[in-house]
Amino acid sequence: MHLKVATEEIYQEAKEAMAKFPRLNSCHEGLAVIEEEFEELKAEVFKNSVSRDVCRLREEARQLGAMAVRFMTALT
Repeated sequence: MHLKVATEEIYQEAKEAMAKFPRLNSCHEGLAVIEEEFEELKAEVFKNSVSRDVCRLREEARQLGAMAVRFMTALT
């Protein structure tokens, strides 16, 4: 996957998340959301390689990236 495509997907995911949930109430909440997305990605990574779904891995990685971006923008 090309870097430009990946960053555009993360941007779109972050935009959608911010439209649904416009505000993080605290840094703690932001961290909790990031941690939840990380745990979901980790679960996909540690699945048996035969049943591992590359599309799911990309989706979870995109969501994790989007939540990190969302956290960053909430700090400004």
